[in-house]
Amino acid sequence: MLTCIIRYHIDPTKHAQFAQYARTWGTAIPRCGADLVGYFAPHEGSSTLAYGIYNIPSLAEYEAYRARLAADPLGRENYAFAQAENFLLREDRTFLKCVSQPQKGTAE
Repeated sequence: MLTCIIRYHIDPTKHAQFAQYARTWGTAIPRCGADLVGYFAPHEGSSTLAYGIYNIPSLAEYEAYRARLAADPLGRENYAFAQAENFLLREDRTFLKCVSQPQKGTAE
């Protein structure tokens, strides 16, 4: 399993547009085959950094997912919305693989 972390640099005056964009991906991403962890908008500190995080089985599955997302009507609409509103200044993707065991509670 891979985790894709998308780091966005957003226009600090357009947080509402980013939030709408994120909510739309909340529907489209799972429908197209990725396990969405969530979208995270600035709250405290930097007003220009935001993140989208999802899990995907492999890079091959990622390529198929991206094709489905590009063909999805809601996906196309959201891409167009981002272009029209111009709130995404930069977008970087990193794929990470978990190499530790999740921690459950505290040790006794």
